[in-house]
Amino acid sequence: MILRLGEHLQTASGKTCNIEAYLGGGGQGEVYKVSIDGQKLALKWYFEHQATDVQRRTLEYLVKLEPPTDRFLWPIAIMSAAKVPGFGYVMKLREPRFKSLPDLMMRRAEPSFHVLCTAGYELVNNFLELHAKGLCYYDISFGNAFLDPESGEVCISDNDNVTIDGEQTASVNGTPGFMAPEVVVGASLPCADTDRFSLAVLLFFIFFLAHPLEGRKALEINCLDLPAKRRLYGEKPIFIFDPNDDSNRPVKGDHDNAVVYWLIYPDVFKQLFIKSFTDGLRNPKNGRIRETEWRREMIRLRDAIVYCRYCNIENFYDTQKLKVGMGHKCWNCKSEISLPPRLRIGENIIMLNYNTKLFPHHNGKDYDFSASIGEVVRHPTKPDVWGLKNMSQDNWSCTFPSGDLTVLPPGKTIPFSSGVKISFGIKEGEIRCE
Repeated sequence: MILRLGEHLQTASGKTCNIEAYLGGGGQGEVYKVSIDGQKLALKWYFEHQATDVQRRTLEYLVKLEPPTDRFLWPIAIMSAAKVPGFGYVMKLREPRFKSLPDLMMRRAEPSFHVLCTAGYELVNNFLELHAKGLCYYDISFGNAFLDPESGEVCISDNDNVTIDGEQTASVNGTPGFMAPEVVVGASLPCADTDRFSLAVLLFFIFFLAHPLEGRKALEINCLDLPAKRRLYGEKPIFIFDPNDDSNRPVKGDHDNAVVYWLIYPDVFKQLFIKSFTDGLRNPKNGRIRETEWRREMIRLRDAIVYCRYCNIENFYDTQKLKVGMGHKCWNCKSEISLPPRLRIGENIIMLNYNTKLFPHHNGKDYDFSASIGEVVRHPTKPDVWGLKNMSQDNWSCTFPSGDLTVLPPGKTIPFSSGVKISFGIKEGEIRCE
């Protein structure tokens, strides 16, 4: 280890930094748990050859910036020591509840689809905020994104290479397997567009537990050395579900996660990945899915969750299946799924499950999930009767198919009935039960 446990360092402001525990190491340095004035923080200390003037200037720039959101474990202050070469920086300590993507891959954490949709939304929303500030992350991968398997909240670490979009000051170009093809072959430096490719790879891992470019072609490689990686990820990348090229399909027995999960999700969601890894491989500027589009579809996907009445497993409502006369069968037990009541608000359809909540987002205040404005509840004395409870502070206006009108005050519930229209204040929705 570079630093000794129990060692005391002095901050630039004269405070004492106590080294309490070694947390891990990587290609750039080592991370320790430290205490400064009783506050528990993380300290990243660079290996001597990584402690360059460029890296220090990058840190100095980042320390002066406000983090894009509180989800980023942002550099707080630069640290140095009289008897230790190089330097480091302190940041917030990652809470134990956040698990890594390798934990997800190894089944050490098994979040629900609802949690995965929330995590997907949080990731794209936070990188949207970073890019909106004119910044580039450089190294999006499953080594620096963490999620809470209970809530879907995320945190993003290793922010010390973030820099102004278009300026090459970071000491890394990315993680193999996540870098955009143009970066792999040396035709481009990392930028916001290459970040978006890496983000799509990360999302594919989250939802399909597989790599989007590793199918039959990867199995044909005897030695995955640098030239082989260059061909697979840079020179001749082929999406494993490319609709026009089946030469790199996932192989049963080796890529079972991809095979199984690809059949679960709605077609409109899968189209985002198809575009990302077909057009997006060749056209970085216009072929890649932007964060705003990912964000919209993540919430639509979460709203489309429906439960199997026999095994209680999450499935997804898919309008494309209905258009071609297909029903919904549970991907787990193969039973026919009885659809719950659903609420259509404009182009959005929200499945009204036993645990569904409506938010200001559904009433025209886009991506505001601060507090629920409506919740599905069961009648206290009639267990077969369900309805939508007004959790907001405003009256709702309800119109029945007969034309009758009623006002639903806060705290009151309207039973589910097909054709009932509800005005939530900004938006109007219609309940369907058939």
